[in-house]
Amino acid sequence: MTTFGTSTSQQRGDQQRAERERERLEREHLEREAQNQLSEEQKEEIREAFTLFDLDKDQKIDYHELKVAMKALGFDLPKAEILSILQTHGSPSEPPNPNVPHHPRLLLPFKGFQSVMTQRILARDPREEILRAFELFDEGGKGKINLNDLRRVARELGEGLEEEELAAMIEEFDMDSDGAINREEFLGICLQ
Repeated sequence: MTTFGTSTSQQRGDQQRAERERERLEREHLEREAQNQLSEEQKEEIREAFTLFDLDKDQKIDYHELKVAMKALGFDLPKAEILSILQTHGSPSEPPNPNVPHHPRLLLPFKGFQSVMTQRILARDPREEILRAFELFDEGGKGKINLNDLRRVARELGEGLEEEELAAMIEEFDMDSDGAINREEFLGICLQ
């Protein structure tokens, strides 16, 4: 009877291990598919953000490094969400000296960061991204981009555009003839 119980519990353990392995492979497959939906530029931005903010170059980022890296990619999350990402995808740090007590902190390896950022980038609403870009042009939050705003952005980007070219841009896309481009006109330009 013990042999039967051991055999059954061993089979159950084998089944559970096989199921966990199947789930892991499925997760990896879905992550690869998601990453294939990103452009090469987006993949490179993820790599650069991780590398730039992995300050101690240990191929893992902590809470503060993760927060800044995500912000650099356009995701300014509250503390609770950052902690949740670390709890879900991170792992505890190793003690520097096993003989000295230490308080482990959660660290996120590149693969986890890549997975999280891939999902977040793919879930972005293009309209929201366009409106975020609009806010960069619209100095002072007027709700419109005027010639001065366009001139400032061109100068900041190092674009040597002539005054006539900038005025022509406004004129071409200014549908309500008020001398500026509002949010809806800007969305129309970007979603054409």
